[in-house]
Amino acid sequence: MSILKLGIPKGSLEAATLALFEQAGWKISPRSRNYYPDVDDPELRCALIRAQEMAPYVANGTLDLGLTGLDWILETQAQVEEIGTLTYSKSSDAPSRWVLIVPQDSPIRSVTDLAGRKVATELVGFTRRYLAERGIEASVEFSWGATEAKVVEGLVDAAVEITETGSTIRAHGLRIVADLLYTDTRLIANPAALRDPWKRAKIEQIALMLRAALAARHKVAIKLNVAAENLDAVVALLPSLHAPTVSHLYDRRWLAVETVVDAQVVRELIPRLRAAGAEGILEYELRKMI
Repeated sequence: MSILKLGIPKGSLEAATLALFEQAGWKISPRSRNYYPDVDDPELRCALIRAQEMAPYVANGTLDLGLTGLDWILETQAQVEEIGTLTYSKSSDAPSRWVLIVPQDSPIRSVTDLAGRKVATELVGFTRRYLAERGIEASVEFSWGATEAKVVEGLVDAAVEITETGSTIRAHGLRIVADLLYTDTRLIANPAALRDPWKRAKIEQIALMLRAALAARHKVAIKLNVAAENLDAVVALLPSLHAPTVSHLYDRRWLAVETVVDAQVVRELIPRLRAAGAEGILEYELRKMI
């Protein structure tokens, strides 16, 4: 039997990734103190790999497929094929960003003010290239963690750190000078694996189902009943991919209407549907949408 080797990002993105795969149709179960989770698909073998190391492992063929951030692809400059963007994170579906941070009272007001300064970051390679491309000479050193604390304590002049909302940075009394990189999760594949017909088909299956799961997270299905004389008024309120599905009930004077809408509009939509004559309104979550 052919096997596809899949890398799951270990750490902050792990739980969100496992939840996404479960919604897509794969149950991946980590085992205590073991880097090789069980998966309910005999054609898959999974390994937990730090997102920072994922791209090199995929590039050298240790893994056929993996998920990691755009930031770590750029950092390692690994030769991988991007299959698609999967925008999700541990707390939201918004992309994260790498930002330049300094103390509130720092004279640094722009990236150009970093000339001759010391900068700490985990994203060393990217930061050095970013500054070099702009002709800025600064000392960029690797940070093993607690990067924000190094700025607070004055050990460095600035830091390049990842954030989603910036709230933690502000809580430490720091200031964001500039956004350097927006990053989200990428599904990446080994180029040789894509040349194998069986592996390529398996990779495309996984990519399709992950995208379908993510698309469904932003939609809900609406079902309702409506009297025939109110049908046009109700249908006029319903957005749809094409048109709502309409079918007669046993009582031919009534019809059932079903459609898919953006989850964020439901709280405004349902009262309007009721006012237009809809009854028996149901809202339910979707698992996948293709």
